Parts: sequence; C-alpha cells; structure tokens
Amino acid sequence: FYHVIFMPGPCDPEDLLDGVVFGAKYLGSTQLQSEKNPSTNARMAQAQEAVDRIKAPEGESQPMTEVDLFISTQRIKVLSADTQEAMMDHALQMISYIADIGNIVVLMARRKPASRKSADSPASSAEPPKKCWMICHVFFSEDAQIIAQAIGQAFGVTYQQFLHTNGIKATDLKPGEYSDYLGTQELFNGDLVHFSRSENIREVCISKKPGEILGLAIVESGWGSILPTVVVANLLHGGPAERSGELSIGDRIMSVNGTSLVGLPITTCQSIIRDLKNLSIIKLSIVHCPPVTMAIIKRPDAKYQLGFSVEDGIICSLMRGGIAERGGIRVGHRIIEINGQSVVATPHEKIIDILSNAVGEIHLKTMPTSTYRLLTGLDQPVFL
Repeated sequence: FYHVIFMPGPCDPEDLLDGVVFGAKYLGSTQLQSEKNPSTNARMAQAQEAVDRIKAPEGESQPMTEVDLFISTQRIKVLSADTQEAMMDHALQMISYIADIGNIVVLMARRKPASRKSADSPASSAEPPKKCWMICHVFFSEDAQIIAQAIGQAFGVTYQQFLHTNGIKATDLKPGEYSDYLGTQELFNGDLVHFSRSENIREVCISKKPGEILGLAIVESGWGSILPTVVVANLLHGGPAERSGELSIGDRIMSVNGTSLVGLPITTCQSIIRDLKNLSIIKLSIVHCPPVTMAIIKRPDAKYQLGFSVEDGIICSLMRGGIAERGGIRVGHRIIEINGQSVVATPHEKIIDILSNAVGEIHLKTMPTSTYRLLTGLDQPVFL
C-alpha cells in the first residue's frame, strides 16, 4: 500500500478504497448537452449553469433532500439519508467534473449513450458523437470544498493504485498512456484528452546552481479539473526557469524530477519544488497552455444583450446560450483587453461603458484571475 498511503487530501487514502461518507443536501439534477471534450473553463460555466437552473431564486424556499454521499476509488453513490436506498450510482470513471461553488457541490457525470436500436450497426458505433449528455447533480454542504477535494483525491488514489497494480513507475508512463488506459475503462474527460495529446506535452530540463531557486511562482489550475495540477503564474527575472527559455506563463506542471504533482494540494507542490533547491538539474514534464484566452463576441447591434456580468474586470457570471458564451467568454477570468485596448488599469464603470457600447466583432483577451493578480503585482509571487 506504499503508493496509496502518500496521496494527500482530506481523507485517509486507505479509507477511500472502502469508501467514505459525507452528509449533504441534494438540491436536484439537470441535464446539459456538452462538447465531447470541453475545456476546463467550459466545464466551469456548465457547473455554474446547473446551479442556476436548480437553485431556487433568492427568498424562495429551496426543496432539498438529506443524503449521504458515498465516495470511493470505484464508485460515487448518493444514498437517501433515511432509507439508505441508492438514489444515484456512478462508476468513478464516469464522473467527468467536480466543482465546488461556495457551499454548493456540482457532480457532473457522463451519461451512457442510450442504444436506440437493439442491434447497433458497427459502422455507427465507430463514429464518435460530437456532443454528449452530461447529468449534473447539485448538492449543498458546509463541507463542499472537502467533498470536491475527496473526489479529486479518489482519482489520485486510483491513479497511484493503477501504477502500483501494474508495477509501473509514474516516470515510465509515457504521456497519454494513462488516458489511453482510462479510455478502455470508458472514461470521459476533457483535461485527460488535452493532456494526452503529445504535441501539448514537453519534457523540460533546467540547469541551475546548487542552492539557487528554480525561479517560478505557481497557482492552482482552477476548480474541478480531474487532473488538477499547478500552473506557472510568474517567472523570476533572470532566474534559471526564465533563462532556460523553456517555460511560459500558463504552462501546467505535471511532474518534477519524476514526482507527479497531479492531484496534490498547492502547498505540497510548493514543498516538492522547494526541496529541489540543492540540485543542479531539474526535469519538468509540462503541458503547454497559453495564459491568455481570446474571445470574439459577434454583436450585430447594441440592443443584443452581451450576456455576462463583470465585477472589477472579472467575469463573474455568464448567460447560457448567449452571444458571450458562444464567443468563448469564461467565468473567473479577468478581462485584459477589449478590441486591442488594454483595460488593466481601467475603472469598473469605464469597462462597463466600453462593453455596453461595443458592437460588431468584439475581441476580448482574458486570463485566469489568480495569474492576473500575480502578473500585476496585486498578489506577491512566492518564487520557488
């Protein structure tokens, strides 16, 4: 059990093999049609939409059922607290996203495609559908964050178990091999697909003096990603990471000198990187992801509602099916530029004014808020 024991998270990893139970209130479920492999940001918007659909408006009473959430490395079940009857039961690999929004947990599971014909012709099954249905279950719990972390940890333990059972070291696993394996296990997840494309994955070697820090700051990859890992948020000017020319802001770090960072809390990842201080060669496995997202909103006329709300330059909500969503606007991102004009130092009212009056093709550049805060000095980077 050596591999299992060292999986950080809120639960004892060995307990996850048998299953742990959290109390929660079940608010309801809704179905969303989704791209086969959406981005983490698209998933985040879907989770928010599920909440908006199910949560009763402010001031109205919210129907809810007391449930037990059973989480293990095999399955996730929702049991009625009274009768202990299983209301829902999903194999872990069918869960494609888990999000915590305040005290709300959203569990998104892929629905098995219903075979409409009794005998499916092989030709039709070989053609993967472009869209698929996701079922989103919404729960309320004071422990929302812990529940989300526990499910993330269950995925991590499953990964460690897979390595252990097959006698494989994480370092010997070629990029994409684990996701290919999970593919045979009917797993559906956008991150795994993005991470398994070999052109997105690079092995990077950074040379430095013993005692010198690597010279990078990291942030979390954002809520809910099944392969949660850390993102390069800043590079120390003149530091080894910057000198190497191999790393860019936005890159996700999968492993450091053969130690996987997937699923580990940010504090653990920071310690792992700090402990490399006395080494002179550091090997990183990274997934290249650009830090800035480009969105293009097509707005024929000012009477068309943009369909998203902004607070201090940060996109905080998005109208489902609106022109902004279709244009690629992401919740939780900071707007950097509108039509080539920087809005980094622009007051809130002015940003609203620019957006309200913009028509035609509106080009926006955005980036995750945590990265933006580091780059603009609102948060001080902790260089490792």
